[in-house]
Order: sequence, then C-alpha cells, then structure tokens
Amino acid sequence: MAFKKITESTSHYRHLEKMSVLELLTNINKEDATVPAAIEKVIPEIEALVHAIVDKMLMGGRLFYIGAGTSGRLGIVDASECPPTYGVPQGLVIGIIAGGSKAITEAVESAEDDTEQGWIDLQQHKINSTDVVIGIAASGTTPYVISALEKCRENNIVTGSICCNPGAPISQAADFAIEAVVGPEFVTGSTRMKSGTAQKLVLNMISTSVMIQLGRVEDNKMVNMQLTNEKIVDRGVKMLMEKLGVSDYEKAKALLLEKGSVKKAIESLRS
Repeated sequence: MAFKKITESTSHYRHLEKMSVLELLTNINKEDATVPAAIEKVIPEIEALVHAIVDKMLMGGRLFYIGAGTSGRLGIVDASECPPTYGVPQGLVIGIIAGGSKAITEAVESAEDDTEQGWIDLQQHKINSTDVVIGIAASGTTPYVISALEKCRENNIVTGSICCNPGAPISQAADFAIEAVVGPEFVTGSTRMKSGTAQKLVLNMISTSVMIQLGRVEDNKMVNMQLTNEKIVDRGVKMLMEKLGVSDYEKAKALLLEKGSVKKAIESLRS
C-alpha cells in the first residue's frame, strides 16, 4: 500500500470561518478528545521504547530528542523540564531542533530539509552507542530527522520515532517506532493541533516513566525536584513534613534547604 499522509488529509469540518466562536471551540475540543484513544493503541510500542531507554541510561547513556518545527520544540520542552522536575543533571535528556536555538521561537526556512545537519548536531554532543535518539516528526517524512536516525543506526545507536502517519518513512529508520494516528486536523494540515498534542502526551509518558524507573520518584512525589523557587520549596517542605510526620514547618524547611532535596533530607535522618 502506498504511503498516505493522513496528517495532510482534509479536515472533517468545512467553512470554519462561518462558525461561531462557541462552535469552533466545541469542535476543536471534540477533535482533541480523540487523541488519547489513538495513543492507547500504541502503548505497547511506547513500553518497549521506555525499557530500551532505561537499559541504556543505567549504562550511563543519555536520551536525545530530535525534530523540526513544532515537533522539535516539543522535544526541547520535555527535555528542559527533566532536571528541575526530577533532579537529574543537565545533559541527561537533550532536545535538538533543526535550525538551532533560533528555531525555538522562529521558523528557520528549509532547516528541516537538510539531510546532513541532524547528524552533525548530534555529533556536537559526542553521541555514542550508550545513548538513545528519538526522532519526532508529525508527518514522519522530515529529512533532517530521518537522515539523523539512519546515521544513528549505522553507528549502533538505539533509535525511536514518534509520528502520526501509519507506515511513515521515519518508522523505517527507527528501532522502536510509535505511530499515533490521530487523523485529519481541524484546520487541514495544521499538525501543531492534534498531532502536536499526541506527540506531547507520548513524550510525557516516555520521560515520566523513564524517570520513575530510574528511582527519581517515590510514592507519587517529586522527591528529587530542584528547589528553584518559593513555590517548589513550599511543596518540598510539605512533602517532607508528610513523610516524616512532623508539624514544624520552619524546622522542616531548614532541613530541606540544608540538604537540597526531599530525598536527601529523608536519607540524612535515616543514616
């Protein structure tokens, strides 16, 4: 069967400009509600990729996300939130976008069509066979991403992919392919909508599951979170008070700030 870009298929809705704001919002929400069901179908594929990432990280490896446009930005968002949320070092999860840092806020013309730069960008991080690279591309056809995954495979680097078209070329370049097929977008071809939502959800699932497997969460608490602002410090103090069964807020806060994390504070009292 010939490859078909469902992400480019015509919207189920016509004459959007004639809809009221309420109709627009209701219909967009109706489409968004279908995304989790599409992801549910590929949970086994996500599970396999998570296991592969955990295995590599336990060997000292890192996780890379690579993409262009919205897909690249979503990878950067997920990667950047891992250190403050789970207390892991900067550089354990890395997001790379076609066009470099400028492309985070602006469109960089033709960057996604470059078939050499993706691998060059990965090499700048001294990528090696202990790492895992996940290519993100809604269409599954982005040359920058696909060529980077192909080079990874040539160098014995484990690869994964996230796209929203079945049988996409990117899937052929990945060891662990995830195809969350969410169907046509509300605005035809606007993959920052349902496709973007699907990619964000899958990325959340991957990084969260990996971090839990690596012991960065206890019970349901972010015990390794970085104490970067008062809101986080307050959350940490309350976690500590609950964990230790104490009521002295200031004493718990002093211990937390001294040790630097909820986990370290608890461990200091156990030792």
